[in-house]
Amino acid sequence: MLTSKVAKRYAQGLLDFTQESGKTESVFAEMKDVVKIMSESKELNQFLNTPFIDARKKDAVALEIFKNFSSVSKNIIRLVIKQGREAQLKNIAQEFINKVEDIKGTQRISLVTASKLSEQNIQKIIADSNMVNVSNYDLETIIKPEILGGYILRVGDQQIDASVKTKLNNIKKEFQLN
Repeated sequence: MLTSKVAKRYAQGLLDFTQESGKTESVFAEMKDVVKIMSESKELNQFLNTPFIDARKKDAVALEIFKNFSSVSKNIIRLVIKQGREAQLKNIAQEFINKVEDIKGTQRISLVTASKLSEQNIQKIIADSNMVNVSNYDLETIIKPEILGGYILRVGDQQIDASVKTKLNNIKKEFQLN
């Protein structure tokens, strides 16, 4: 997913500040919570993205939702809202997470399957792929029944598409050519 310049700049500023103040780890955990909350709450996204709602109301609601966060996290959220960039809040948080993981050497992995897999099967897929070369990785599992079976594994800019849907499409193309 393409990240906006706005998200990258805010995330870099936040990273620089947290590194200077030694609060990177706590803010990192809180930004993961921001992404999780924003991903799960359609209503919150609609509220923050509504242009005719006053920034003070958005600020008050955000402070109530994120009341247990550190002052650093609350301040970045307030700054984003004050600057009218609340639509970018989730992207800023995700970009911050990405930057911290890059510093830590964490590899991001995405595994798309048709149904939920056991942890043992997930680890076998990752081990068999020979694409993951570090023990420190962040795994995102996505369930998409439309792939019918198999999996799609993405590690960085590499991808293995072992889905049934892709295999059926390849067979269909072969028949069309002959």
